Amino acid sequence: MTDLLRFAAAFLFLAGMGAVQAQDKLPLVKVVATGGTIANTPSGRLHAGEVAEAIPALKQVARLEVEEIFRVGSSSITFDNWLTLARRINEILSREPEVQGVVVTHGSNTMEETGYFLSLTVKSDKPVVLTAAQRQFTTLSSDSPKNFLQAVRVAASGEARGKGALIVTNDVINAARDVTKSITYRLETYTSRDLGVLGYVDEDRVTFYRLPLKQHTKATPFDIARVEKLPRVEVIYSSVDADGALIDAAVTYANAEGLVIAGFPTGSATPEMEKAMNRAAARGIAVVMSNRGGTGRITDTRTKEARPIIFADNLTPQKARVLLMLALTTTKDRAEIQRIFQTY
Repeated sequence: MTDLLRFAAAFLFLAGMGAVQAQDKLPLVKVVATGGTIANTPSGRLHAGEVAEAIPALKQVARLEVEEIFRVGSSSITFDNWLTLARRINEILSREPEVQGVVVTHGSNTMEETGYFLSLTVKSDKPVVLTAAQRQFTTLSSDSPKNFLQAVRVAASGEARGKGALIVTNDVINAARDVTKSITYRLETYTSRDLGVLGYVDEDRVTFYRLPLKQHTKATPFDIARVEKLPRVEVIYSSVDADGALIDAAVTYANAEGLVIAGFPTGSATPEMEKAMNRAAARGIAVVMSNRGGTGRITDTRTKEARPIIFADNLTPQKARVLLMLALTTTKDRAEIQRIFQTY
């Protein structure tokens, strides 16, 4: 071997060692995969590790450890999946202090509900960042690689700490409590409605512009470590001339412990639904009034009559259901549940 070749070999060796040492200094991020379009191709779902390997830029951002706890579409997510996911994240963050944050890859349809559940049940102030995709991993103009990368960047950022579970897609950071999927297939689907985004993931940095003020994570009373089954809560939609049959059926035949009414935007339902809601409340069922319009806070505007129901603040019906299920694991007192809705 000539001196020139020896020099080249030594240079490449030292460069490689330097790259390894630089990689070792990057923050450690755990990726907990659940499936969804972000890991999907026309021929089937990939393991999240395969997706990560196909995105070289990730190696410049963080050290990744990837594990897949289940692989399903988001429409197939179950409450058991939620409990498994929350327990695993709590285990990681309590037992592995080197982990900077956790990224959860998820399907898009129910990610807002999973995110809110995690924001209420994860007991750490380290970032838990959920991400999804609208277009499959190998298809034209897929958002999967970029969303994966940006979620890791947020999880690795010290700025993300203490903000509860976050949803990161399309270069935008939303609070899990506030966000809703609002468009079927376009990339800008996630919106925090009238409350606005938390921040952005630009090419040069992760930037936050506001904080989520509702309490979350370590500040919540919800301990799912010993919860074997979440209470049954049904969502029932208000519409013109709807009667109380579905409310009565949910209580009598489905044994619902709680009901969320997707009410008219003023926080009311039809007269027959109101009667059925009162019957349910008289049987000790927690009845929560939410807003089918999806934007704005509702409150009881009736002053002449007391209504035995709970008001969902500005939570969408699906988010109100998540909170009511968890509230019922701690109490059945109507006043206390109302306080919970005002706090979380």
